[in-house]
Amino acid sequence: MPSTSAETLSLVWMNVSVAPLVLLSAADHYGRSAKNTRKRVVGVLLGQNDGKNVRVSNSFAVPFEEDEKDPSVWFLDHNYVESMNDMFKKINAREKLIGWYHSGPKLRASDLEINELFKRYTPNPLLVIIDVQPKEAGVPTDAYFAVEEIKDDGTTTSKTFVHTPSTIEAEEAEEIGVEHLLRDIRDVAVGTLSTRITNQLQSLQGLHLRLQDIGNYLHKVLDGSLPVNHVILGNLQDVFNLLPNLFTPKFSSASPDENDTAMRSNSELAHAMGIKINDQLMAIYLSSLIRAITAFHDLIENKIQNRQQQDESEAKKDDIKDEKNQGITVSG
Repeated sequence: MPSTSAETLSLVWMNVSVAPLVLLSAADHYGRSAKNTRKRVVGVLLGQNDGKNVRVSNSFAVPFEEDEKDPSVWFLDHNYVESMNDMFKKINAREKLIGWYHSGPKLRASDLEINELFKRYTPNPLLVIIDVQPKEAGVPTDAYFAVEEIKDDGTTTSKTFVHTPSTIEAEEAEEIGVEHLLRDIRDVAVGTLSTRITNQLQSLQGLHLRLQDIGNYLHKVLDGSLPVNHVILGNLQDVFNLLPNLFTPKFSSASPDENDTAMRSNSELAHAMGIKINDQLMAIYLSSLIRAITAFHDLIENKIQNRQQQDESEAKKDDIKDEKNQGITVSG
């Protein structure tokens, strides 16, 4: 089993945040270069790295080719990387080359070699795998750092990637800009209510996946397959402390008056929550009924108008026939 070094622990606990603009740029890069193929795209990440926090704020695409049969054969235009990096420095000197990305969706055999190439520009490059075609809800990024793997048997060390958590964060101005960009690619035939419900459904699916991960972690800790991490357990305890207590606990040491007061407050809170949920569901139900009635009304109006137009057209045809018949009779 490889041992864990202080460098590895420091990299694992780094805060990596990715701007939404980087995701949009990577998706556009994939759509232009490798859509409907098994190829992956590679690009450069720009941002800031202070040793504890890594902020990925920008990116640009890089010409890249690799042999599908032999993963050791690949080409990356580092001259293009250098020229583009110099141009971006002139635009924003604070954004430095901090790593690279590819569309994955998983790590590949040549990633360590490509990572060594990027060490020309930054001492410890960050690798972010961006899933441009996610199959499930959640964060579509996986961040990695390359470290030396120290083996317990004393053999030669080797390079490997360690995973570090990543988040998607944006400033207020960037959120507004991304929102305007997403408006152009949304389905205009879908209403605002449908869009909001779809977004909420995706958020709930992502929450469900996170809860599954938490449950799997706790089961592994109970089984002994994973060690106890007090930092993670403390964070989970903070989450549960924020949840409202809607259930009546079983009191034993408190006085009867205190027990009655606590039970009464819990029952009142649960009753209030139930009333609030019922009111919201009633509003949704009424809006659905109104929408259905309006649709039926429009359908009936359309049928009446179509029938009137059909009757008018038939009446005009009859008038034309009568005029023709009268003309033939007069001439005869």
